[in-house]
Amino acid sequence: MKSGCVSQELKKQGPIPRRASAGVNAPGYSRAGIRKSKTGRWRAAVLILLNLFMIAHIIQWRVVGRTVSPIEPSETMYTLQKGFINAGFIFFSLAILATLIFGRYICGWGCHILALQDFCGWLLKKMGLHPKPFRSRLLVYVPIIGALYMFVWPVVYRMFSEPHEPLIPRFTNHLVTTNFWQTFPSVAVAIPFLFVCGFMTVYFLGQKGFCTYACPYGGFFGLADKLSPGKIRVTPDCNQCGHCTATCTSNVQVHAEVKQYGMVVDPGCMKCMDCVSVCPNDALYFGFGKPSILVPKSDAVKRNYSLTWPEEIVGALVFFGSFLAVRAVYALVPFLMALGCATVTTFLTLKMWRLFRAKELSFYRFNLKSAGKIRKTGWAFAAFACVWIGLNIHSGWVRYHEVLGNRAFQKVHLPDELALAQINPARWLNPVDRDNIVEGEGHLRAAAKLGLFVNSETLPKLAWFEYLLGNTEQSVQLLGQAATYQKAEGKALSLYYRGAILNRLGRYDQAQASLDQALAERDDLILARQEKGESLWQLGRRGEAISVWSEAARGNPRLALVNNELAGANQSLGKVDEASSHEKQADQFTPNDPLFHWMIGRRLQDLGMTELAEKHFQRASQLDSTLTR
Repeated sequence: MKSGCVSQELKKQGPIPRRASAGVNAPGYSRAGIRKSKTGRWRAAVLILLNLFMIAHIIQWRVVGRTVSPIEPSETMYTLQKGFINAGFIFFSLAILATLIFGRYICGWGCHILALQDFCGWLLKKMGLHPKPFRSRLLVYVPIIGALYMFVWPVVYRMFSEPHEPLIPRFTNHLVTTNFWQTFPSVAVAIPFLFVCGFMTVYFLGQKGFCTYACPYGGFFGLADKLSPGKIRVTPDCNQCGHCTATCTSNVQVHAEVKQYGMVVDPGCMKCMDCVSVCPNDALYFGFGKPSILVPKSDAVKRNYSLTWPEEIVGALVFFGSFLAVRAVYALVPFLMALGCATVTTFLTLKMWRLFRAKELSFYRFNLKSAGKIRKTGWAFAAFACVWIGLNIHSGWVRYHEVLGNRAFQKVHLPDELALAQINPARWLNPVDRDNIVEGEGHLRAAAKLGLFVNSETLPKLAWFEYLLGNTEQSVQLLGQAATYQKAEGKALSLYYRGAILNRLGRYDQAQASLDQALAERDDLILARQEKGESLWQLGRRGEAISVWSEAARGNPRLALVNNELAGANQSLGKVDEASSHEKQADQFTPNDPLFHWMIGRRLQDLGMTELAEKHFQRASQLDSTLTR
């Protein structure tokens, strides 16, 4: 052991063995003679307490029914996109401000994902596996690119796509919510998300693998850290023993940086204070001074990278391809999970490449290849890598069909009201729309057939394509299937469209049941009330139909169709004054559009309200003589 690298506590223990293999047997020290971090347990306690607070937050919402909105940085996206002032935005803003002063403390002491990584690292060490950091020149830029995509791109997109809208939307208060879990993935997604971003990134990329190569919040925290005066600094007592670097789990070369700069300048430093705690000469400390951005950089601190430059370029391409393949596939994989999956895919791909090219290769204590021969552990590693990479390729193929199908869906501009006015909307489809529908149906059908999971967002679109192509029974079946996988607004809309199509088919009992289910999900879905009124009217339950229509009109007095239906209903009951009032209200908000008049006339005709229907057919004909019934 280097002279001067032995702490006072160990000197009192007597002579230090010269052979490294002999180890050190002293309380509070590792076998290598390095102090155990005194701050490790404190930090673990803080992170455990943080997770307990998160659990208490969820329990409080479940019991009370309302609570403070999620204290997650990702909630800031809704502030930038929709103007929602929520707890996540306030937390993220304060965290950035604190980082500008104290450095990247929040990551080391206040992140539940980091707590998960530390726990996984601890488990691996208990199994005798010490996570080895994976060092890449290019992948370190992923966090800042991800941060720009999440928090800057929405503002830029609004600037160009909606030039007449304000750059920053009008702010509204969303500090309290009744739907706490609305912006989070389901438990079925959260469990693999935590496994990938916790265990797998730690196992393959090192104890802070996700923080280093995937976390978009860390991208902004890293920039703020460069401006921060708070840094790990050094006294003249340092003699470059390297204990600090050996202990650091953030992939920082502490001993080299404090020698060259007098402080740690790497923005990856999360101020966990382990390096300060293990220094045998107590030469490291946290203090304030010149920020790292003002310190001239030099080439004296050289980093050893895990990849050659050709491998870096291939790795970057693999990362990008894997991210596109798994991002939002099946409408399941969230942004952060896609980043984590892409980092693992990149590592496995490059390791596989070396497995078949190198003569010697090991991973942890496992010998994958020696003397040019792949060992059993090597074949096991290759099998796992092939399965993982194969799933990525399959996801990419499914995602390709999903994207093209969704793109074709966006190109169809036939209004829903017109399409639902009669059972066969083919007369309203122009050749371009028909081509887009056929193409989109083919892509979404292929995605559904090839997929390993059901995409709850593309099923309703596929159902709409089927309806427009005249396959109404298939459409009803797909909408029912979609509703079983959806929740909240998505489920309500699928059930609404299913009920509307069933109404056109004359299956009013089934339509009413579907619409009741839609209203159970979203009581404020007024169009579902309007359709339910039609079902009740056709079933002869006219009093109930008028009551439902009246409720819909109170919810939105501007609905022309509902007011026309109330006018026709009251007219049939001899209530002339009420009928006239609703008719005037309807005329006030009916657009001067021949197709809209035709749609209202068709719907009123189906309800037997022929006098009002004739009025709208005549108005449609006056505006466009080519329209026929």
